[in-house]
Amino acid sequence: MRNSLFLGAAVVALAIPAAASAQSTGSVDAEEVVVTGNRNDSVGGVKTVDTTRNKAVLTQQFISRQTPGQSVNEIINNLPGVSFQNNDPFGSAGGTLTIRGFDSTRISQTFDGIPLNDTGNYAIYSNQQLDPELIEQVNVNLGTTDVDSPTPGATGSTVNYRSLIPTDNFGARMVGSVGDYSFFRVFGVVNTGVFTPWGTKAWIAGSNATNDVVFNNFGKIDKQQYNAKVYQPVGSNGDFIAVSGHYNQLRNNFFGSAPLRNDTNVYSNVTGTGTSAANPPVLNVGAIRTAGTGSSNRFPNSRDELPYSVARCQIATANAGVNDVPNSCGTTFDERYNPSNTANIRVNSRFTLADNLVLSADPYFQYTKANGGGTVRGQEGAFTARNGQTFYGFIGNNYYFGRDLNGDGDVLDRTTTVGSTTTNGGVTLLAPSQTVTRRYGLISSLRYDIARGQTIRVAYTHEYARHRQTGELGYLQLNGRPFDVFPVNNPILAVNGSVVQKRDRQSFAILDQLSGEYTGKFFDDTLTIQAGIRAPWFKRDLNNFCFVTSGSGNVDCLGRGNDAANAAYAAANPYSYNATTNTVTGFAAPQQRVLRYNRVLPSAGFTYRLDSNASVFANYSRGFQVPGTDNLYQTLYYPANTEAANPKPEFSDNFDLGARYTTSRIQAQLGLWYTKFSNRLASAYDVDTQQTIYRNLGRVDKYGIDGSIAYRPVDDVMLYVFGSYLKSEIKNDVVLGRCPTTLTAANTTSNCSGPGAPVYALTAGKRESGAPVYTFGGRAQATLGPVDLGIQAKRTGRRYLNDQNLPQFACTVALINSVCPTVSNVPASFTGTRGIQYQTYGAYAPGYTTVDLDARIALGWTGIGTNKTYIQVNLQNVFNTFYVGGMGQAGQTANVVSSLPFVQIGSPRALIVSLNTQF
Repeated sequence: MRNSLFLGAAVVALAIPAAASAQSTGSVDAEEVVVTGNRNDSVGGVKTVDTTRNKAVLTQQFISRQTPGQSVNEIINNLPGVSFQNNDPFGSAGGTLTIRGFDSTRISQTFDGIPLNDTGNYAIYSNQQLDPELIEQVNVNLGTTDVDSPTPGATGSTVNYRSLIPTDNFGARMVGSVGDYSFFRVFGVVNTGVFTPWGTKAWIAGSNATNDVVFNNFGKIDKQQYNAKVYQPVGSNGDFIAVSGHYNQLRNNFFGSAPLRNDTNVYSNVTGTGTSAANPPVLNVGAIRTAGTGSSNRFPNSRDELPYSVARCQIATANAGVNDVPNSCGTTFDERYNPSNTANIRVNSRFTLADNLVLSADPYFQYTKANGGGTVRGQEGAFTARNGQTFYGFIGNNYYFGRDLNGDGDVLDRTTTVGSTTTNGGVTLLAPSQTVTRRYGLISSLRYDIARGQTIRVAYTHEYARHRQTGELGYLQLNGRPFDVFPVNNPILAVNGSVVQKRDRQSFAILDQLSGEYTGKFFDDTLTIQAGIRAPWFKRDLNNFCFVTSGSGNVDCLGRGNDAANAAYAAANPYSYNATTNTVTGFAAPQQRVLRYNRVLPSAGFTYRLDSNASVFANYSRGFQVPGTDNLYQTLYYPANTEAANPKPEFSDNFDLGARYTTSRIQAQLGLWYTKFSNRLASAYDVDTQQTIYRNLGRVDKYGIDGSIAYRPVDDVMLYVFGSYLKSEIKNDVVLGRCPTTLTAANTTSNCSGPGAPVYALTAGKRESGAPVYTFGGRAQATLGPVDLGIQAKRTGRRYLNDQNLPQFACTVALINSVCPTVSNVPASFTGTRGIQYQTYGAYAPGYTTVDLDARIALGWTGIGTNKTYIQVNLQNVFNTFYVGGMGQAGQTANVVSSLPFVQIGSPRALIVSLNTQF
């Protein structure tokens, strides 16, 4: 006993990670060793697990009460610390996830242990998740990553869900659903039962869901998914091999996203000379904005304006011998498509090599093909450089083909300028941002039981991902719809045979990770100690086949393999870097760059069981995020050995402390937490231009409290409440750029202290944007004979729209360095037009409350079907609350006079009726 105590104390002192819960096979196996104390089942599908981490679990019992087909990320919105804004009621249109203020790029999401985050930007796509009927359970580590998390991107929480194990007996289930917005869904699963002498069993499932876009009369969503799993037991001690497959195909339109604006603060014109403070410009109120498809009016002011109309149209007729000017057909935001095809094959396996030695291995392959974006005007002419040379490709944000694009027999359709007259000619083409990803991986671990209550585990992960990002163009039909939503299938070529596209890059994300953990139980298993270490080695191999023309990542692309044209273009725009001023002239040529990030990440934790029902726990873990590909491709504008070309990785130190109480009728947990960020990265994304700018917020501290109680006073009643509070503080003002070296009337800004001085965003002491200050909610469920009734509600607190926590303003003239040149900040010598700064929206999106109802009516007693046949009714957002839904990150670190983040309209009220039959 003394030796065991010494060993445990030594490991804790070395601070080597806490228990894993990534739900790889090795993690599930290790969790059986970790869990201490009461092992009671869930209460109404809410389960508290006695681990060293603050962890929340929802089982199929809870999941099945939600809308059929719903995204698992919407379902976990019923957990403390989790905030999810769904874009539609059905789980098919995406959404925005934060957990304890960690946005989705900092959350590791896994499916049977395999990582689902994008390999480039770490995004999570909530509308591409497994059908909820097939999820055994979803568990969330609220603030820490896992010792074997197969990701270089998660500094915060983890979301892990596991698919069902096939049943021993033959059976089938079918669910049919209809609802508002023409929602129609069919789901079916067949369990084969055991069908070989060796105990082999399997299931196969499929679903299809369609609905209209909820905010206009145009968009459609069509989602189909297919899944299968074969499970082979090995021996009699729990060993197995499971082979699973998944395919998801989604076709959907964009909708309901725009910068927030208050209608009463929209102005149309300015009068007055504005040449002095005594004679300022005069602001006249213009026409009130109405909801529609324009970039400034996609977000309505209330649900009374919904749905708005998207006019059916025809593309303008092509005419030979003239410069055709296209109309707007096919170009509105709501006519854009966001298609995706995703698939994976995964293997989970466990083998007992000896009585005290267990091996697990989970190899996998994933494939993603997806895009999103709008339309452009293709130019039938060529680009002419200053030296008279002509080029074809994507140059200066225009697409030059040098060939007939609309079949009218000429090459005259282009934007031209003659004198002071500009003709915006061209041909409307589909131009999304295309991504194709192939990723191969292996997660393996070996657990060795040293002695009773003493276990060590070592794990190794390897992942190799090929991430191809392109921007090919495609043709539109006469009605403005694409012939093919994937232009990459048959891209439009320039007259020289090269592919014309707005980006052309290929990256390889290669992760090798070694981790180890120790678990020790002491004092008759009342104290459990876990400690470990995670050591990822990560490499990003970046290949950019375009010229980088600015520090924000703008590019000119002349075509991969078009060596002569690329050489001539490089000569016409020679590259030069001034190390003293950190400025670049010319364009950075196509290039390859390799960056490596290696870190050692410790974690440690314990649980102490006070009695058979109560325990306390604590945990520490260090998180790590490698900069994403978009961020790194922007740095190619600078030489490889400069600071600007080597953005720092982000780190987090996460601490948890809490208590639990679990019985067969109560599942309760309360936790305090604290996170310290270093090099906290923030991004500003514009959904229209599809460009992202990255800033380093430096150090950010945040802390809070999470809690939940699930209580079953009697067998037929379940009560559940949860809540959380979050406080974050940015420690420093963020540098946005530098003042011009010469201050003139054309470039004066209000926050320039002098020529070349830094321009700051006043972020010090402010909260991070995007995360709610608090959330709380609950669910009540009761069984009354053959009828089950449920009600659940959630209050989501205010969310700040920018990291300065200031109201948003606009300017009646063009912005200068993101600042409105008002009368008060322009030198007295300035005689030009001044602007008026006016507020377009407040500092934060107000809090909101949603209420959902559900009812289940069993039909078995009527003689219809089996005792598992029932009708389920789900009514979401009962009071049709109008609120700001998911928000992007545009403007988060910009000056207060800036564009607002792009936001979605909150998901509306919707009624869904489902028939479930099962045998």
